[in-house]
Amino acid sequence: MLYLPSLLAVTPATVAWSPKVGLVMIICNVLAIALGNYGIKHKNVGLGLPSSEFFGGMGHGAMLACTSLGHVIGIGAIIGLATIGVL
Repeated sequence: MLYLPSLLAVTPATVAWSPKVGLVMIICNVLAIALGNYGIKHKNVGLGLPSSEFFGGMGHGAMLACTSLGHVIGIGAIIGLATIGVL
């Protein structure tokens, strides 16, 4: 608790939503799904998706993991691109 004000001073300002921000998040999620489709060994365990052949036979758990990773990557990309002035 002692360092909380100093951590808040370093936190970058958030970016307002725009189509560019949405596009960056979509690209990051598609890249994470492609990475998960290649890297997850048992991706079809559990419930299947309605269009699972489109996603390479992924189940709900694998898709949730991939999109969670995509959002984490997307947050970093959006903050980084906003910091250097691209967004």
